[in-house]
Amino acid sequence: MVKPNKPISDKMPAPPADPVNRREPLPSQVPKPPVEDPDAPARIQAILQSPGYRRADLDLDFLASPRLRGVRLEIDYLKPELLLEKHNVRHTIVVFGSTRICEPAAAKRKVDGLKASLAHNPGNKDWAQHLAVAERVLAKSKYYDVSREFGRLVGAANRTDKGPHCTVMTGGGPGIMEAANRGAFDVKAETIGLNISLPHEQYPNPYITPELCFNFHYFAMRKLHFLLRARALVAFPGGYGTFDELFEALTLVQTRKMKPIPIVLVGEEYWRGAVDLDFLVAEGVIDPEDRELLWFAETAEEIWDSILRWYDMSGESLDGVQPLNRV
Repeated sequence: MVKPNKPISDKMPAPPADPVNRREPLPSQVPKPPVEDPDAPARIQAILQSPGYRRADLDLDFLASPRLRGVRLEIDYLKPELLLEKHNVRHTIVVFGSTRICEPAAAKRKVDGLKASLAHNPGNKDWAQHLAVAERVLAKSKYYDVSREFGRLVGAANRTDKGPHCTVMTGGGPGIMEAANRGAFDVKAETIGLNISLPHEQYPNPYITPELCFNFHYFAMRKLHFLLRARALVAFPGGYGTFDELFEALTLVQTRKMKPIPIVLVGEEYWRGAVDLDFLVAEGVIDPEDRELLWFAETAEEIWDSILRWYDMSGESLDGVQPLNRV
């Protein structure tokens, strides 16, 4: 029961109002009663269920409309940006590579299974072809271990008194990216994954820091965040996605739209077979100095040492702070 108002002295302030509830409800808080209009409740329900009545920020159909693309681009950028700032992520080392290059034990199991199947049906050309591919993947599975070890090296170096140094960032998927996240996870370092929403369901790898695993709608915003804080780019053997990110970074550095950073290609034999950079120089479509924007490495130690050496030659430190009193 609502208590009646008590007289209040003109010389005393009224008690503070309740921040949520009123003693007397406003007229708008009570729907029009059916005693006044029997059809009123049905009409009110029709209004409440109408798409036009949905609050804009809760209306997924509205947010997904073509006219709202600009808003979606903005929030696709802002959510990761604000969370990365919250976690004090200042710099990253980005690792790309094939989702199909799994850890050696898993690659060997697949080869063994195909060999067993082919033994029962030696004339099956499809299985023979699958086996040949699986054996090539097994040969490259050593890079899973290299990527994992590199993640450990970066993760261990990331623990400083001043906060994060450079955090491992990947595309968040399996294979080489999983290995890099896993290496950082091994040494209890934070690690970042930038997933992308695709028509088919996919899962992030389990070694990403939960608060730092993002699911983008737009490839453009994902690409922006890959390079926004990048202090180095490490590309392992991979396919279209790896090539896309690698050559986009090379183009940005070539044109100086982006400040040069170390770009390391892991697996010289693979990369020389996949891309003939010397041919591009000889053909005159890139300059010799463009060829110098990247180099090769084979082991985690070589990758890490070459990145540190590049920064030493540049006169900068990996964390972006200009060293003082350099000899």
